[in-house]
Amino acid sequence: MAPTTPMTEPERERSARERRAIDSSCRVPVLYFAASAVFWLLAGSALAVIASVKLHSPYFLTGSPEFTFGRVRMAHLQAVGLGWAGMAVMAAAVWLMCRLSRVGLIYPKLLVFAGTLWNVGMVLDVLGILFGDGQSVEWLDAPRYVPPFLVAGLGIVSAWTVATFRRRRERHVYVTQWYVLAAVFWLPWLYTVAVLMIFWMPATGVVQPVVNWWFGHNYLGLWMTPVAVGAAYYIIPKVIGRPIHSYYLSILGFWSLALFYSWAGMHHLIGGPLPVWLVTASVVGSMMMFIPVIAVAINHHMTMLGSFHRLRYSPALRFTVFGAITYTAVSFQGAVESLRDFSEVAHFTHYTVAHAHLGAYGFFTMIMFGLFYYMVPRLTGREWASPGLIRVHFWSSAVGITIYFVALSIAGWWQGRMLNDPNVPFANIVRYVTPFLAIRSYIAGPLMTVGHVSFAILLTANLMGWGRQRTGGPTYFVEPATGTAGGPRELAAAGR
Repeated sequence: MAPTTPMTEPERERSARERRAIDSSCRVPVLYFAASAVFWLLAGSALAVIASVKLHSPYFLTGSPEFTFGRVRMAHLQAVGLGWAGMAVMAAAVWLMCRLSRVGLIYPKLLVFAGTLWNVGMVLDVLGILFGDGQSVEWLDAPRYVPPFLVAGLGIVSAWTVATFRRRRERHVYVTQWYVLAAVFWLPWLYTVAVLMIFWMPATGVVQPVVNWWFGHNYLGLWMTPVAVGAAYYIIPKVIGRPIHSYYLSILGFWSLALFYSWAGMHHLIGGPLPVWLVTASVVGSMMMFIPVIAVAINHHMTMLGSFHRLRYSPALRFTVFGAITYTAVSFQGAVESLRDFSEVAHFTHYTVAHAHLGAYGFFTMIMFGLFYYMVPRLTGREWASPGLIRVHFWSSAVGITIYFVALSIAGWWQGRMLNDPNVPFANIVRYVTPFLAIRSYIAGPLMTVGHVSFAILLTANLMGWGRQRTGGPTYFVEPATGTAGGPRELAAAGR
């Protein structure tokens, strides 16, 4: 977030030296988290393609029980949901907290150990599921021997994030810090309680599905969402060199998210044997999410006002703004989807799958890509090796998720309408959705995977030292014209 008054040249130099020292202190663990996240993204992409193809070509890979749809789909969800998203959030949380607190990271090797625990847990998780040890509980598919590794790794990262905040030298608490602190508090509690009540000391009856969706929905909303929104609040002002439009509006968005989102998960159980008041409270919580979403949307839009032309140049800004816009769209869609009348059609269809991917990918993943494009060069001292490959990454990912969402939304809506019509044979429904599933398998999925591979190549090149030194300025999609608004000097100074 940019200062409100111009800094003198000596002050800028001192601030730059301070940032370099902070980045140096957290370089190893944050890059380890980032590289691990990208590895799990690639693994999850491969599993996703297999699972997608098997939905419309059931004889694909039938000779191996490890690659049945049930196992591959669970393994895919764990690889991207816990592997990619979990490691990306931890990288973001540690780096953002160090930067905004203006303090170096203490004992970075312990965070590397925490990341190793998480990676070991993920290897056991994915392989255990493929070999038949999965738990068949949405978002909690991991075998019973996996949670101790994840809880231990997560506990260390959360404790270190809080410790960094307590050592802060910056008196002002930025809104990004609110979101990061909340996330590292919420997830250890959510995950531990969910595993305890479903597996270790299981509750009885309908309490288990309630806990399941309380965790599953809040993993997205109280772990991935806060850090992604906080990252957007950091990147947008940094790149355009302007403070956030309204600090108080951002606080309203934060507290309304904290108040209402935790109620939202039970609308997935509409029609189930649950108390009516519980489902109704969840629907109300979902509808109240309009408040934080509108607050964030206004803040981001008003901050960007007059600077949208910079999307042409900055990769970090373009990915982040794409994700921020998607956050508004998917949140509005999710609130409407929670209504009982709407759920009668959309529930248990591919429409819900499209919605989930728009949030987890179009919103969260795109903002994490934007953060990585901004963060990694500051940690390695090298810029990205190929602007062309960045363009491939952006357009493959953006077009891929758009096709994915549109195709499955159309398929899912009409699938739901036909399922509610007793005169429509089930075989006709299967034939109707098959072409849309093929679009996902052969167009949308491969496009997104091309983007992931492009990003993995870029990250590997940067870590191996193949990028150019940062003294030449940031890597742009296209070089801005000198002397124009948003020109090279302006953008480079704003994005330090």
